[in-house]
Amino acid sequence: MNQRDTVIHLVAGGAAGTVGAIVTCPLEVVKTRQQSSRGSGVVSFPGSDAPPQSRNLKQPASINGKRRLWTSARYGRPQVVALSGFTTPPPLRIGNDMGIMQCIKHIVRHEGPMALFKGLGPNLIGVAPSRAVYFSTYSQAKRFWNSILPPDSPVVHVCSASCAGFMASTLTNPIWFVKTRLQLDVNKENPMTAVQCVKMIYSKSGILGFYKGITASYMGISETIIHFVIYEAIKAQLVAYHAHSSDERSSKDFLEFMVAGAISKTVASCIAYPHEVARTRLREEGNRYTGFWQTLQLVFKEEGIKGCYRGMKTQLVRQIPNTAIMMSTYEAVVYILTTRFNTEFYQKEGH
Repeated sequence: MNQRDTVIHLVAGGAAGTVGAIVTCPLEVVKTRQQSSRGSGVVSFPGSDAPPQSRNLKQPASINGKRRLWTSARYGRPQVVALSGFTTPPPLRIGNDMGIMQCIKHIVRHEGPMALFKGLGPNLIGVAPSRAVYFSTYSQAKRFWNSILPPDSPVVHVCSASCAGFMASTLTNPIWFVKTRLQLDVNKENPMTAVQCVKMIYSKSGILGFYKGITASYMGISETIIHFVIYEAIKAQLVAYHAHSSDERSSKDFLEFMVAGAISKTVASCIAYPHEVARTRLREEGNRYTGFWQTLQLVFKEEGIKGCYRGMKTQLVRQIPNTAIMMSTYEAVVYILTTRFNTEFYQKEGH
């Protein structure tokens, strides 16, 4: 692969990630809210370790010794949150008690429609370089592993995806950290800006503060590995099937790539999902969650196995169109640019 092909993969990866991020941003916000401790109904007592939305809560007396209510002056009516360790069923809240549309309506009603696009700025800033780094690293790593391992074997795809995931996570984690903090901000009157968020994180924790949750991101590489192993296997079958047909690409070909991307990402998301919940909890404000395994253990202890899969329905609804759009856009851009510059990428893929 020459330098021109590498640039093509950079451009295609960046374009694919950007398009997918814009289209699915509202679902990303809903998913993050559901994954958080606030969405699960677990809340800390007001203080330095409490999430920002709970610090202005007032504490009344307990009722019958069984429940305690937190009421907030932020909204026109009391907001009731169930504390962990109590058996009384919690009321409706942002979390798995609400459907996706209910969550969207709740956010729009209390925070305005623009709240559905919180974190879009950092997302757009990060998604292009993240996907560009990922796809370019993947293609370069695939070439390297092909030279020392059986070409295009499953182990080559696993090693290539691992290298790409590690590189992308390491370089872009600070951007995703800021994005998550902005998505969890529920202040309608004075919403936090990206610059304010960066300054606050740096003043409290320094540079290392931006890498909180990086271990969960590394664990998430397993999802990427599963995704691309399945995708490459399906893609190889498609290339072999069309080997004797015309070199011209049709809309049917790109539809097949969309289906391949959707299937592979759905399976991968279901298997590796708990790391998403752990990552969101680690990125919350406070010191309640300190490490990947500690977070999963705490979530499981307080919320059960369902707690480890909070927001999964939203994740699947978001990931299927996001991945399908991303993969089809990536393949389309690569095809257009390779055709325009007369490179041999697709010819090599066919052999």
